[in-house]
Amino acid sequence: MATSTTMDTGKSYHKQATGAAFDTVQRHATDQDITLFAGCFCPFVQRVWVALEYLEIPYKYYEVDPYKKPQELLELSPKGLVPALRLDNYSPPRALNESTVILEYLEDLASLSTKRSLLPPLSDPYARALVRLQADHVNRTIVPAFYRYLQAQDPDAQIAGGREFVDAIETLVGLFERAEREVGGTGLWKEGGELGLADILVGPWLLRATNVLKHYRGLELPRGPKFDGWLNRLLEHPVFKRTCSTEELYLDSYERYAFNRPNTSQVANAINTGRGLP
Repeated sequence: MATSTTMDTGKSYHKQATGAAFDTVQRHATDQDITLFAGCFCPFVQRVWVALEYLEIPYKYYEVDPYKKPQELLELSPKGLVPALRLDNYSPPRALNESTVILEYLEDLASLSTKRSLLPPLSDPYARALVRLQADHVNRTIVPAFYRYLQAQDPDAQIAGGREFVDAIETLVGLFERAEREVGGTGLWKEGGELGLADILVGPWLLRATNVLKHYRGLELPRGPKFDGWLNRLLEHPVFKRTCSTEELYLDSYERYAFNRPNTSQVANAINTGRGLP
């Protein structure tokens, strides 16, 4: 597993989306019942953003600087973290935070409106449970492993972090294969399948693995016909691509993590102290 060979150039995080993501922001600049408080570089935001797009729920995109923690964000998200939703169809407006909770809310909302879903049909509760096992693994294992790997400074720790991250991805593949055996497949792992909850949950970190981890840690993702096909279907999915900025935004914004600068973020601090992610 390769280790870091780059130097810290002092680059800062971006405050405006670029590329296809910028175009999507422009299309969602008018007021709606739902406002997504977002940070363009944040993977937790991206998973919610993809869901809003896929479920075809009207929303306004509103960029905030989560490191500055403006009062309008703190009113929605007590820790000042993105994503957060402001729900203006209530009087006074109500709020939701935490990406996984927001995703559940959007799934429920879509069931009452657009009739689109990120889960197998209600008639197949076992398949839905298998997807939730996949989702649990992403949140508990893949996401923290990504940050441990990226923030590791010692070469031995970087090698161990790389192995942990790759092992976590291979475990997810095993869960996909289980679903394939038992229910015929779920999400985009199934050729001809639809974008699913597990795809959306892990996609932002796999995107950053292909640019950030490759650039700063020399990562090469696992290879194989089925994995390559799934990853291509995910990263090239039109809905997912609409939320992606140019590579420069990610490389610049994650340099602070790659060199583990002090107080990079609440997530970085949690990794450094061995605590759970906020």
